[in-house]
Amino acid sequence: MTISKSSRGRRAFLKNVPLTIAAAVAAPKMLGAQAPSAPAAATTPTGITAESLGIAQQIVGVNLPLPEREQARSLVQNNLANVEAIRKVSVPLELEPAFSFHPFHSIRPAVPSKPTAASPRSTPRAVTLRAKPANLEDVAFESVAQLGARLRARQFTSTDLTKMYLSRLKRADAALFCVVTFTEALALEQAAQADKEIRAGKWRGPLHGIPYGIKDLFATKDILTTWGAKPYSTRVPDYDATAVVRMREAGAVMIAKLSTGELAVGDIWFRATTRNPWNPERGSSGSSAGPASASSAGLVGFAVGTETGGSIISPASTCGVVGLRPTYGRSSRFGCMTLRWTLDKVGALARTVADTALVLEALHGPDGKDETVVDLPFVWNGAASVKGKRLGYIEREFTAANAASKPLLDAALETYRRAGATLVPMSMPDLPANALYAILNAEAGAMFDELVRSGGINEMADKGTNGRANQLRASRFISAVDYIRAQRVRTLLLQQVNALFAGPSAVHAFLAPSSSGSVTACNLTGHPAITVPCGFANGLPVGLMVTGPLYEEARILDVAAAFESATEFHTKHPAVS
Repeated sequence: MTISKSSRGRRAFLKNVPLTIAAAVAAPKMLGAQAPSAPAAATTPTGITAESLGIAQQIVGVNLPLPEREQARSLVQNNLANVEAIRKVSVPLELEPAFSFHPFHSIRPAVPSKPTAASPRSTPRAVTLRAKPANLEDVAFESVAQLGARLRARQFTSTDLTKMYLSRLKRADAALFCVVTFTEALALEQAAQADKEIRAGKWRGPLHGIPYGIKDLFATKDILTTWGAKPYSTRVPDYDATAVVRMREAGAVMIAKLSTGELAVGDIWFRATTRNPWNPERGSSGSSAGPASASSAGLVGFAVGTETGGSIISPASTCGVVGLRPTYGRSSRFGCMTLRWTLDKVGALARTVADTALVLEALHGPDGKDETVVDLPFVWNGAASVKGKRLGYIEREFTAANAASKPLLDAALETYRRAGATLVPMSMPDLPANALYAILNAEAGAMFDELVRSGGINEMADKGTNGRANQLRASRFISAVDYIRAQRVRTLLLQQVNALFAGPSAVHAFLAPSSSGSVTACNLTGHPAITVPCGFANGLPVGLMVTGPLYEEARILDVAAAFESATEFHTKHPAVS
């Protein structure tokens, strides 16, 4: 029997390998709350042996013979001492590591390095002012643009609109579980300010006076920010995230902190599972679970969410709304819970393509706090034409679609053909995107290091194999060497996805089902995407996703808006009492 299989070796491994032992640490201060209490201090492991290293190497996938393990043993022991020294340093949760991801560098020659002072702003399409509603709830599903036109025409006030949405939100939340915290007092104060400014002719823009909700990953001063997880359920920050500040500057009215799957995974959080308004027996998907559910049910004018690996695209398509995931580095992540520093993105969920553009207009651009944000203009003129454009479609994803959704997706391609686009079958790069994403879980493990070692992770609601708690436990066994190699392969993936939009065979943008594997691949590369509803299968929405070049959100908005203008799926809404 070899050492690696011996029971004696396994006992030594459990005793000595540092990855399996919780070290005593000084719990760092959290914003507005203390870190979860640590258990009784464990003794730092000593006496690492060549035998225990033989067991440990199974985890990291190497096979060093006994003499080499013996030679390395003293340095491994030294490294463990270094790890323990580092663990004793108090690290604020919002502190960034000394590395970052900059997809801009891969296309720098192709884009201007800075906007000019005279750079144009987006020009949303004009809307026809409708007659004043007899019942204010009749406007609950209207677009941001339509609501803004009514506010400017003084058909009703922002205060009226805010009270209406708050009432709907309170009624529906009993079934949908999409709200973590109602911000009623703040909302009424912001609405009153918006009314005062609108009466005085001070129009801040299309979001002025519009009630919205924001995912409960964003810091809000003196308001609970729980990250959807029991260990942080009493956390109250003393500052506002950049997204919150920018919404306030745009005149939008925050009426609720909306649910997120715990620590940004899925739709399960510490109170309940957020529900899909089209069928409350089902979850809304996640992790922007509350923003998708509330937008779909007509409970907010729009919502702000985040995506790391599908957290906008998936719930938006599941709940039948539009979800815009901007390019990585387009909008500041400052004040937003970190899941993966090199992947997190801030975006919008709303009922129309144009509405997501209006939100991005307010969100984008540097804030002096998030160094990954580029200083590039975002301009969309509200176009909705694909005539003469080469649109790729991920052939394998359309072919493999299930029997219920395939006819809808095929019909979507035909809609684009009729609109004058040339449809080009294509494939994604042949690189292991799912494997890369799994290895980058090391970033989440680093972010929640203290939570895992303190035992606070055991308070998480989802006890399943794929729940966040178990993901974080497993992340402790990813080596730094493999993490860095994954980042290098990620650079190859970035180069190959960029190539899809360059050269003689380039496509303007490409299409895929919103459940496509390209969601993962293009989250890794930072490319922007948008999902739009393209029909219903078994009573539930089906989404179509458009992906485009880095920082070319205007392209995907054009392509998505062309589909939206040729169909009526975005006008369908769930029955919500």
